[in-house]
Amino acid sequence: MDCYDCNQLGKTASALAVCWHCGAAICPTHIKASAEDVCRSAGMGLATLRQTTRRLACPTCYDADHQP
Repeated sequence: MDCYDCNQLGKTASALAVCWHCGAAICPTHIKASAEDVCRSAGMGLATLRQTTRRLACPTCYDADHQP
């Protein structure tokens, strides 16, 4: 599978991952990684787990998620 963002730029690069949000294929050049807390329902509230999760996103979804 080829990287979606590279394809839009007229290039070809093999994808290494899939964006967690939109499902676009992404190459190592375009991968945006972030560590996020994991919260689960616990009784009447939320419990935050000790270990964070890794989220891989395309540049578009990463920028949309991390706006000020």
